Amino acid sequence: MEIAYWIVAGLLALFYVYAGGKKAVQSREQLLPMMGWVDRMPMPAVRAIGVLELLGAVGLILPPATGVAPWLAVAAAVGLVLVQVGGIVTHLSRGEARLIGLNIGLLIAAAVLVWLGTVWV
Repeated sequence: MEIAYWIVAGLLALFYVYAGGKKAVQSREQLLPMMGWVDRMPMPAVRAIGVLELLGAVGLILPPATGVAPWLAVAAAVGLVLVQVGGIVTHLSRGEARLIGLNIGLLIAAAVLVWLGTVWV
């Protein structure tokens, strides 16, 4: 279980550091080609989502690695599940149902981490 946790957590953390970092620092114009939904979202909200994704990535790795409050990894995974639920709702409200595949995959991976975290962490 421990190896499975670290593999899934590492991959998710890499993804969220990349995606969250882009949302946290790039302009709307830079984000639009990759994330069309930012056209209708206030930039402070986009920045907040990016920061939440960065915090979630850190929360998946740092607590179990240090042994300090490892339950925070489960909380981070639950938070990332909620981020993806919001992403799915956003895409569906924009009529972009064909774009939710990545969101569903990330939601499932985060849900697996919730389970692995409750079993191992």
